[in-house]
Amino acid sequence: MPFGQVIVGPPGSGKTTYCHGMQQFMQAAGRKVAIVNLDPANDMLPYEPAVDVADLVCLEEVMAELKLGPNGGLLYCMDYLAKNLDWLQEKLEPLEKEDYYFMFDCPGQVELFAVAGAQEGGSLRAVVDWLANTRSHRLVAVQLIDAHLCTDPSKYLSALLLSLNTMLHLELPHINVLSKMDLVRQYGKMDFNLDFYTEVQDLGYLVAAMGGKPFSNKFKKLSLGLCEVVEEYGLVTFVPLAIQERESLAKLVIAADKANGYCFATLRGHTPYPPEILYGSAASGLGDKDIWLSLQEKYIDGEVRERVEAGQGRAEVAKGEGEGERGAGRGGPAGPEGGAAPSSRFGKRAEAQKASVQAAAS
Repeated sequence: MPFGQVIVGPPGSGKTTYCHGMQQFMQAAGRKVAIVNLDPANDMLPYEPAVDVADLVCLEEVMAELKLGPNGGLLYCMDYLAKNLDWLQEKLEPLEKEDYYFMFDCPGQVELFAVAGAQEGGSLRAVVDWLANTRSHRLVAVQLIDAHLCTDPSKYLSALLLSLNTMLHLELPHINVLSKMDLVRQYGKMDFNLDFYTEVQDLGYLVAAMGGKPFSNKFKKLSLGLCEVVEEYGLVTFVPLAIQERESLAKLVIAADKANGYCFATLRGHTPYPPEILYGSAASGLGDKDIWLSLQEKYIDGEVRERVEAGQGRAEVAKGEGEGERGAGRGGPAGPEGGAAPSSRFGKRAEAQKASVQAAAS
């Protein structure tokens, strides 16, 4: 029974880089990994694909012959693939017999996996259904969302809606990932700690953080309603990922293996996972809190640890907002002159913002 991941997400979210990094990580652990490139527009691949859809259909030729733009051409290519699944079957069968773990690198156009259904004759959903039902692949969808969207409350709310929409349309075990955590500080400052964005709770604070701009005020009730929809479903959470961080990669591999059942596949024989990992009675290595705390300190608060020349030891350079603000820990900045932190777990600013929104709503 083949196992694998379906990698989806908006353009530029790091899907190809993720596939390459995950392939290297798994191969180092002794797992055979085959990457299947399903994006005909991706002609700059850092990895060697085991199967490349560009061998079946060429996006540039489709655009030239049918006078289509990039999105229309890509939709046609995916429809063409869905009508020629025998070609894909011929490519996959040798790899399935050798027990390869599959990584399906999908196109970034959101209409392919968040809008188009599984109707006969096309769409990415039809290909995924064929893999899961006809070829008996045990798949987990891994959706990558660029972490810099967390620096803008409106964009982050859009990412939440996209993630929820994709989960409902693909109907697969699903993991949402905040990618490129190592680059988030280049785009601005987050209003809250990282766990606010990964746990997706108390989204009323998010509407308050949108500020008093005319557009935000005009659609404040709509934003509150959308936040309530996300919270009522209770499906969306995120796993933070910096692709060069071994610990965050390992945590994501464990989550994916439990979601698609890979860690349970060899219980009668040998399994690389101990019982406490298989059945959730304990965590191995860094836990969820340790992961986001580590990434928070390294990439968001600006604490950089670097090796100095031989004989000089280690130097720690703190570029945060001072010991007084960091002393509050997970709850946000501390009170003035070393006083107690505010009652809100997300800090004084968040408490004031939520109070203003509640007053406006009443």
